[in-house]
Amino acid sequence: MVTLSRAKAGWILAFLVLMWGINWPLTKYALNYTPPLLFAGMRLLIAGLVLGIYAFPRYKTLQFRKTWYIYAISAVLNIIFFYGFQTVGLTEVPAGLFSSIVFLQPVLLGIGAWLWLGETMYAMKIIGLVLGFTGVATISIGGMTGKVSPEGVMLGLFSAISWTAGTIYMKKTSAKVDGIWMTAIPILIGGVILTLTGTATENWNAIQWVLPFVLDMLFISVFVIALGWLAFFKLVSSGEASKVGSFTFLIPLIALLCSVLFLGESITVNLIVGLIMIIASILLVNLKSKGSKVVKV
Repeated sequence: MVTLSRAKAGWILAFLVLMWGINWPLTKYALNYTPPLLFAGMRLLIAGLVLGIYAFPRYKTLQFRKTWYIYAISAVLNIIFFYGFQTVGLTEVPAGLFSSIVFLQPVLLGIGAWLWLGETMYAMKIIGLVLGFTGVATISIGGMTGKVSPEGVMLGLFSAISWTAGTIYMKKTSAKVDGIWMTAIPILIGGVILTLTGTATENWNAIQWVLPFVLDMLFISVFVIALGWLAFFKLVSSGEASKVGSFTFLIPLIALLCSVLFLGESITVNLIVGLIMIIASILLVNLKSKGSKVVKV
């Protein structure tokens, strides 16, 4: 396991939160020009190819015959299910509500990391995880306009569960695989599967190949998916998964701040209250007091 310095981890984490935060409004915008599954497949294929080209000089570390099942399971949980459920779900539920459902993930991850990764659990961490989700939900209430379907809510929940399971699996297997290949192969597999699924169920002629859409898709592919997942793998494999997960509570906040800055939305009381809750959550999860009682399995 590679240990990152505090400064380097901080920069990687800041990049990850920023990229995954702006992903939400960028994806919502792109869906005006494309069917969801084809868009999910195309952006994953581009990201996978970029990472594959970058990883190719390290082909000896791939060891595909020994580790193919790790890449396959990770592809299903972290890519196919996560992006498939997420992209289709965004067409059924307002982005604010959907993001609050998906960001049950850090809470689920905190519990899963305690049960299956042996990470410590104590009162402040439990309170912090619940407080973080409450903060996300508080922020997202302001975005609850438009249609809400039960199917969309379920897709958001499935997205959170698949991401949680995928992150735990990624952490448990990180020592067995090369980090770049562990990012590239699942993304490529997911891109192929989702593109084929989109081809079978959607219409390529429905895509409007205008310049804003193309630039949007390229940015998401390279920075949000390729570099974002590489950053996430580095962070999870080098530290406690639950602590990394706690910082992802900031992602919906970034998404809404981008909407305020670039889409003309207004700052609300919900946004301010939610921000305070999220900051408190991160502090509670990451700063263990001397009197904290550790819960053992």
